[in-house]
Amino acid sequence: MKRLFVIPGLAVVLFLGGCMPSIGKKEEKVVQDNEKSIEETVIIPEVQLKDEFYRTLLPFKPSASRGLIVDQVYSKYDMKEIEEGLLRLSTKQFDPENHFFQEGQYISKDTAINWLSRKSETNEEGLNPAKTEKMSDDEVAEKAPVYLSHIVEQNYLVMTDDKKVRLAGISIGLALNTISYSRSGKEIDIPDKTIEKQGIQMSEEIVRRLRSQKGLEDIPIVVGLFKQESRNSIVPGTYFATAIAEKGKAAPSKWTIVDEQYVLFPTPTSKDKYREMNTAFLHFKQEIDDYFPSFVSVVGTGFYKDGKLSSLNIEIPIQFSGTSETIGFTQYLTSLVTKYFSDILTEVSISSVNGPEALIVKEAGDHKPYVHIYGY
Repeated sequence: MKRLFVIPGLAVVLFLGGCMPSIGKKEEKVVQDNEKSIEETVIIPEVQLKDEFYRTLLPFKPSASRGLIVDQVYSKYDMKEIEEGLLRLSTKQFDPENHFFQEGQYISKDTAINWLSRKSETNEEGLNPAKTEKMSDDEVAEKAPVYLSHIVEQNYLVMTDDKKVRLAGISIGLALNTISYSRSGKEIDIPDKTIEKQGIQMSEEIVRRLRSQKGLEDIPIVVGLFKQESRNSIVPGTYFATAIAEKGKAAPSKWTIVDEQYVLFPTPTSKDKYREMNTAFLHFKQEIDDYFPSFVSVVGTGFYKDGKLSSLNIEIPIQFSGTSETIGFTQYLTSLVTKYFSDILTEVSISSVNGPEALIVKEAGDHKPYVHIYGY
């Protein structure tokens, strides 16, 4: 057997807003088994910043299909949320307390490319529908759209009694298009029912293919279906359904709805569930405009989970970058954040043409936010 040794890194303790992160077991070296009967010595980090965060095995192994997302997913917001949303879904099945994270190692780049392609005579593994030479570009966009744009794989491992870590679960995220684009620029909306049907069928086929790999016959596989936003959207899409293929099962079952949504503030919608937050945000924005009138915009993105606002991210570009003015503005903003968003996890990023200027982070119910002014 092959054994690789690494030098342990330094244990680091981080402070944020005066709060100590959760500490797991001390950093230690363990052996990782895999399906190829190769053993590698890996490190389990000591620090776990939050209970819902997974500790990542070191040395870090990038996904076997890393880089494809840049070519397949158009929105930078979707690129981030496809992976972060899958992490949230995974915590319900793989407890971060005793599971460790590793990027996907079982779907290779070539395999992912084949699966994301259209089915054809030269590629029977293609999951997207085939097209004929007789079809025009508009007909292809309407009758044979590309439903699946990306596949995200995440691996979850546990430690055994003999100080080895082994694979305990896999999560698969399928990024599905909501709009079909033709080469001529025509945009065709894909119905929700069609997206759901295609996503379920593709997830069943992917689980079947993974089950055929040595070592994955009895590994639980979580599947999440992600609905992408349009190319020009400034908020990310979200996962809308999830299921699990239990140990040894050939297909995922027990599909459940995922109730998550990103909402841009201020919002023109009149829906009751956004009205109170939208009013607070408008008052917040008005006080900023009254105190510092030289603004381009103040934009907030709220994350709703199970019908409730879970967090709020605010981006504020400023047209000044003098130290005294930046400090004064940041202090004023901190008081407004505490005033209007006292019970919400809130993050405010202040930037200028020179880059980031300040950061304000306030936990829900905390009246003493963490504030950092860059370069000061």
